[in-house]
Amino acid sequence: MLTVMFAPTVRARFPQLGGFTYLVALVFVVLLFASVLVHELAHGLVARSRGQQPREFVLTLWGGHTSFDGAASTPLTSALVGIAGPLANLVLAALAWALAQVVAPASLSALILYAAAFANAFVAGFNLIPGLPLDGGRVLEALVWAISKDRHRGTIVAGWAGRVVAVGVLAWALLLPLLQGRSPELFGVVWSALIGAFLWSGATAAVKGGRSQRAVAGLTVAAVGTPAVAVPHAGTVAQARAAAAAAGVHELVVVSPDGRPAAYVDLAALAAVPAEVAGTTPVTAVAVPLPYGAVVDGARTGRALLDDLARAGGMSPVVVAVLDGRVQALVRVTDVVAAIRS
Repeated sequence: MLTVMFAPTVRARFPQLGGFTYLVALVFVVLLFASVLVHELAHGLVARSRGQQPREFVLTLWGGHTSFDGAASTPLTSALVGIAGPLANLVLAALAWALAQVVAPASLSALILYAAAFANAFVAGFNLIPGLPLDGGRVLEALVWAISKDRHRGTIVAGWAGRVVAVGVLAWALLLPLLQGRSPELFGVVWSALIGAFLWSGATAAVKGGRSQRAVAGLTVAAVGTPAVAVPHAGTVAQARAAAAAAGVHELVVVSPDGRPAAYVDLAALAAVPAEVAGTTPVTAVAVPLPYGAVVDGARTGRALLDDLARAGGMSPVVVAVLDGRVQALVRVTDVVAAIRS
C-alpha cells in the first residue's frame, strides 16, 4: 500500500523508469520501515538502560510500538524512553539530508535520500505531539505525573490530549483545504480519518487504562468484600444465625477443625431453613465447599491484592479474606471486576 502511494512521486520525477518505478518506491518503503525499527529500538535500548525490560518490538502499517515487561518506575524514565524514538528519527533525518548533499542533485539516490529525510523528520515531529498514544503523550504523561505525584492522572490527561489530537488530524484534513479556497480531497480525508481513528482508539484505551489502574491501586478488601464471620463446621444453622447477628454481618464462612476456611454459607439456603429445625440442621447442609487455596491476605492492597485475587479466583468465584488468622470477608470475583470497571 505504501509503495503504491509513493510511486506517483517517483513517476513524476523519473517518467523514464517505467516498471522500475515501483521498485524504487519499494526501496523507500523499506527504508521507512527500517527507520521505524530504529525508532522502536531506541525506545527499548533507553528503557533497558533505565532498568525497564523491553519484551517485543512491533512494526505495523501505522508505524510500530514497543511493549515492556513492566511500567517505568519514575517520570524521568518514562520521559526519556518516550523521547528516545523521535530523537533517533531526527538523527536519521539529518544523516539522510547530509548524504543527499553529496550525490547528484537530480538522481534517484537524491530523491530517496530526501524522501527518507522528510519522512523521518515528519515521524519525529508527529510523534512529539503531546497526546497518547504518541511519544509526546508519554512525555506529557511523565510531566503531569512528576507534578501531581500521580501516575494515573498523567495517563488520563495525556489520553484526553490524544483524543484532541485525533480530532485535530481529521479537522486539519477537512478545514485546511477549505481555508485555502479548495475542496478537501477524498483520499486525504479518508487517510486522515483512518489515522484519527487509530489515534482515538489508542487515546481512549489510555484513558480507560489510567482509570482502571487507579482503581487497582486503591483496591482493598473493604472496598470489594462483604464482612463475614467464621462458624465451626460442627455448628448448626441456629448457631450460625446467632453468630451472624452477634457480629452484625450476613456472610458466614465455615471453618474446618484446623481453622481453614472450608466453605461459605448460601444465604438463600440458610434463610429457607425453618426455625423449628434450625437447632438440629448442620450448617454444612447449607454451605458451598471452597477449594483449598481460595483464601487471600486481607492486609494486602492494590496490585498485590489483585494478583492474589486473580490466583484464588481461578479456583473459586468466591474467595475468603483472612486477616491475622481470622475470617475478615467474602470477596466475589464479580464484585472485583465491577469495582475496577466503575
